[in-house]
Amino acid sequence: MSTDLQWFKSSHSTDEGGNCVEVATCPHTVHVRDSKDLTVPALALSPAAWSAFIQHTVI
Repeated sequence: MSTDLQWFKSSHSTDEGGNCVEVATCPHTVHVRDSKDLTVPALALSPAAWSAFIQHTVI
């Protein structure tokens, strides 16, 4: 899966090892992963679920 996706690092992620979130989008799915451990499967969300999540997490 991850080889076919273009991943983007969150602007809140740092190179210091704390917050390492990456997101990749497709027409029907938003994929989220922890870039510190790529052996863990990415979370797959619907665009509606991702939008709801973002609305509650933006600072």
